[in-house]
Amino acid sequence: MTLENGFLDFDPVQLAPTGRGPLDGLRFAVKDVYDIAGTVTGIGHPLYRQTHSPAEHTSPLVDTLLAAGAELVGKTHTDELTYSLAGQNAHYGTPPNPAVPDGIPGGSSSGSASVVAAGLVDFALGSDTGGSVRVPASYCGIYGLRPTHGLVDDRHTAHLAKSFDTLGWFARDAATMAAVGRLLLPAASAPALTGIRWLSEALDMAGAEPAEQLRALTGDGFAGLTLEQEASVGPLDAFFEAFRPAQAFEAWQYFGDWITTHNPQFGPGVRERFAAAAAITPARAAEARAACDALRQRVRELVGEHTVLCLPTTPTSAIPLNASDQEVDQVRLRTLCMTAVAGTSGLPQLSLPLLHDARGPVGLSLIGPPGSDQALLELAVKWEQSQ
Repeated sequence: MTLENGFLDFDPVQLAPTGRGPLDGLRFAVKDVYDIAGTVTGIGHPLYRQTHSPAEHTSPLVDTLLAAGAELVGKTHTDELTYSLAGQNAHYGTPPNPAVPDGIPGGSSSGSASVVAAGLVDFALGSDTGGSVRVPASYCGIYGLRPTHGLVDDRHTAHLAKSFDTLGWFARDAATMAAVGRLLLPAASAPALTGIRWLSEALDMAGAEPAEQLRALTGDGFAGLTLEQEASVGPLDAFFEAFRPAQAFEAWQYFGDWITTHNPQFGPGVRERFAAAAAITPARAAEARAACDALRQRVRELVGEHTVLCLPTTPTSAIPLNASDQEVDQVRLRTLCMTAVAGTSGLPQLSLPLLHDARGPVGLSLIGPPGSDQALLELAVKWEQSQ
């Protein structure tokens, strides 16, 4: 089942600007994890929506955007309790991918990416735990930012795994991405970015076409950054194996009581992931967290204060809508091996729509030092202006 667009048509939300500012005249949407006072935050599941009351407060990010002149025009679909990277919701359907009409949009911020790619809004807010902004940005051929962990105000939003959750956004152009960043990111004097390094294991895992294009595109540096020696973080499956149980344990701590009480029906993949999450012991979670901490240190040492890691955002473009559950899971595994690098290290990652394969777009990602979020966005602006 495919939706006409990514908006929640059964829960229309519209808020006029409350002020004037740099976003005058722009329209935006928010993923159905952001609280809007007086409406229910449904997190992609009809039973969750039925068993929860309307929010009492609005996300401060939304308030900030409204005060800067933007208009909120709707909430957008997400995967069930945000626990997926595909964008296919067993209850509500699949938002379209305007860039690859027969492909999935990517999740779990599927609706937000879809409405931006379709030109229905100028930008949209999403959330990213394991790749839920970066993957749909890559698949839909738009910009998407996963901020430094803990940098963006996450009050009055739903969570999946607090140690990894971030709130990010999408746009079709770098200038809009940067304008939103100037409002939502704290003002900080981050060190200047000077160098860029290819992440060798990610290039090896990605498809041949995107990897070759990335090397050609950045072989002489990127937007003023000097190409430095290729970087290695070791086998990427180590990042996945550390991230997966740590995330799952936290997801069960957050949703477990509600699942046990209400016995909701989940679609393929989500059902199995929550079942596995329920079985993770505190000892196993602590072991995974320790592994994440070690990997975090390794990546941060490679990045230092001035260097950017460069890699394809996803291994390939969007897989077909009719792909088997097995194929979806296989692609999810490869993708999480790549997205878990920034996820475990807590670093900002910006996906730019600069690569492609035979089926469609693939993002080029920049992973920067902690707090370099706005600097990454300004790099994208500089690149875009040079083309």
